[in-house]
Amino acid sequence: MFMRAVVALGAAAALAVLVAGGPTTSAANGWAGSVAFTNQVASSPSSGGGYPVPPGSRVPVAGTCGAGPFNANYSESWIAVEPGTEDLVGSSKFFFDKYSTFYMFYLGAHQIFNGAPAGNNQIQGYDCLSAVPGTITQDMPPSWTDTTDPNADFDTQGRVYQTMLPFRHWVRGNGGQALEATNNASAKQAGHVEDKQWIAVNHIPGHPFQDHVYAAWAVFNGSSNGQGIKVRLAVSRDRGQTFDKAVTISPPSQVGPAATFVYPSIDAAGTLYVAFVSFPPNGSASTIYVARSTDDGISFTPFVPVTIVNIITTATGGLPNTRFRDHL
Repeated sequence: MFMRAVVALGAAAALAVLVAGGPTTSAANGWAGSVAFTNQVASSPSSGGGYPVPPGSRVPVAGTCGAGPFNANYSESWIAVEPGTEDLVGSSKFFFDKYSTFYMFYLGAHQIFNGAPAGNNQIQGYDCLSAVPGTITQDMPPSWTDTTDPNADFDTQGRVYQTMLPFRHWVRGNGGQALEATNNASAKQAGHVEDKQWIAVNHIPGHPFQDHVYAAWAVFNGSSNGQGIKVRLAVSRDRGQTFDKAVTISPPSQVGPAATFVYPSIDAAGTLYVAFVSFPPNGSASTIYVARSTDDGISFTPFVPVTIVNIITTATGGLPNTRFRDHL
């Protein structure tokens, strides 16, 4: 798990935002609302470093990193508003070249100033080109083949933060045994994989925890029934320069198995909340849990159930006018 402070840089090419003030879209396309809005494209084609996927393979080949376009698909977008302004920074998955069918993606950022798109770029440092500017770096790390789960939040100084989870597809030599213990996860490994990471920043001016950064994620242990999946949290009190040692905040006795989709957030009083979903291994209804911390993430209340959710699948109608599925 890596933390990177990303200064309002931009990225992408087929993402839209809703901007208030224009006419409401017609009911024919399935979207309507009482507040007038228009759709506006927030991204444009860009280029960056990535790995092609050769015919007949579903993973990249070591040493083939190169520059290419990010102008195909974008997904799982997230958006953050700079407090006190109309400026936004979005983040989404960037799919490399024509390889989106192989789920080969990186993360990018989108600048939107006062409602108008202002730029986009692949987020640097977790690809195969930007570790050494102007060169192709094939070493892994720092040459990552994928990242996951866009997220972003501002502090009070105009800085944007994102929790990055880069991973790689390369297979280890030496019989799969590391020469030294490492936490650099692979998309192929079967145990202790971090996922579903998220970020929250206390952007309340004058608060004792102002600009403290909270990164949270789930750790999957590879078990077939999801037993023992943990929610982890790390706190930075120096604007992302360093983080306290990560701690587990989800005792299984409180939440049950398969705790994931971790969302930290800050309320108007500066209280830190962490919410996630617990999935029973038998496929029955899931439960959303929430806990809160008033002492800067040092301690938490017990996790309490908020509501039960069920999956709306495409087979049962899905979301209107789409092929999407979601939780209800």
